[in-house]
Amino acid sequence: MDTLSYKTISANKATADKQWVLVDAEGQSLGRLSSKVAKLIRGKHKPSFTPHVDCGDNVIVINAEKINLTGNKWNDKTYIRHTGYPGGQRSLTATEMFGKDPARLVEKSVKGMLPKNKLGAALFRNLNVVVGTAHAHEAQKPTVINLNEFK
Repeated sequence: MDTLSYKTISANKATADKQWVLVDAEGQSLGRLSSKVAKLIRGKHKPSFTPHVDCGDNVIVINAEKINLTGNKWNDKTYIRHTGYPGGQRSLTATEMFGKDPARLVEKSVKGMLPKNKLGAALFRNLNVVVGTAHAHEAQKPTVINLNEFK
């Protein structure tokens, strides 16, 4: 036999099987939730995973206000940004950011786990984080995934 009996399949934009997935963040730890959501968005749980293609799922995270942070992270964890002006470094603790917008905690955590390039920016657009249970994507009929059973 001189030929291979199999071919390596690479997914592309046309052949990627993208689904809509609903994840409930209630009672979940922020880092563990974020790593599993990043895996869903990236598509690493699929047999057709291709590193340079957006072949992951569209993820909706509900109940972002009910996440947990372990230890003393509510007070110790800081989020730093810069205005662009000299001396313009600003920081917020996790408690302060949670008070402004609880969804932003989950968004920043997941974004940090995605690639730092154009693909990562495109993948981040597949994430929708919502405070509460009402979301604007009922028409897509998302599949509910229990993260405690997801590897």
